[in-house]
Amino acid sequence: MGRIKENPLYQMIRDFLTDYLPVKRNCSPNTVRAYRTSLDQLLSYIQEQKQVKLLEISFKDLSGEMIHAYLDHVEMDKHCSIKTRNHRLNCLRAFFCYAALTDLTYVPYYSDICKIPFKKTEKAEIIEYLNESAIKSLLEQPDVSTLKGVRNQFIMVLMYDTAARIQEIVDLRVCDFKLDSTPQVRIHGKGNKYRSVPLMEGTVLHYRHYLQLFHKNEPLSSDRPLFYTVRKGICNPISDDMIRVFMNRYAGQAHLLNPDVPEKIHPHLFRHSRAMHLYQHGMDLTLISQWLGHADITTTLMYAHADTEMKRRAIEQATAQYYPEAFQGSSPYDINDDDVLRRLYGLK
Repeated sequence: MGRIKENPLYQMIRDFLTDYLPVKRNCSPNTVRAYRTSLDQLLSYIQEQKQVKLLEISFKDLSGEMIHAYLDHVEMDKHCSIKTRNHRLNCLRAFFCYAALTDLTYVPYYSDICKIPFKKTEKAEIIEYLNESAIKSLLEQPDVSTLKGVRNQFIMVLMYDTAARIQEIVDLRVCDFKLDSTPQVRIHGKGNKYRSVPLMEGTVLHYRHYLQLFHKNEPLSSDRPLFYTVRKGICNPISDDMIRVFMNRYAGQAHLLNPDVPEKIHPHLFRHSRAMHLYQHGMDLTLISQWLGHADITTTLMYAHADTEMKRRAIEQATAQYYPEAFQGSSPYDINDDDVLRRLYGLK
């Protein structure tokens, strides 16, 4: 077996991930994890495409053409969004910039990747979310007569109730929950920031039941991972990939019973769905922004622009007040029509 230290590429990656990002730039663990994921996925892609051992990959394999092919793979084969594609490219650019600043012989590689442009995204982001019926169907899929079923159901319940990101769920510990007069969970979010999110009564019941099965006789102050797997006697936090796998399995089952559930889902759907449902039920956007842990409320505004049905009802109510005859019998126009909405808003 070769020695990793003989490969300059892996020396550079190690220094980038273990020293430059966390120490010199003081990046949060989640940020470092994002860069690590991008590099790891790129190396795995090259390994598969070239049919070589991981240790045999070097800087000469990281051509602009190969990286461009990897980004197309992320978007086309893995069905990730353009936003995700651009994020991967940004992470890789940062690594090559670091390599070029560290050793001038790597400047051509940095120059090569800088020629790959970021893809333009739509100005108005389309928010994917599930209606409340679809969420209910998903939560009914796990077989709660089994330990895994109890765990999987509680993960989805918690993801929906807290609107937490998948990594925030993975990072939870037993001691992050406080069940006093106002039950809540402390979530470690982006930018190394923490936020406290209140828990609904049903979620608290799920939590207590889960503790009895998976953390029996442990103190509530335990810093063990809330969701974990045990392999060869070693306890590790559950992986996000494992969560994605069982969610898609449940989605396929639920789709057969409720067509509102897509055959394939991603964990962020729970976050978007919870935010949208809170907005639809009248919660102020400022509170939703705090709930989600958004640093800027303008990020939360996307939910206000996403629900066409809410706009339709508001327009209908306002129009009916002054022109009630317009809503007696059949309407002369369809307010669901985007063109009509634009005209009513003065956009056309």
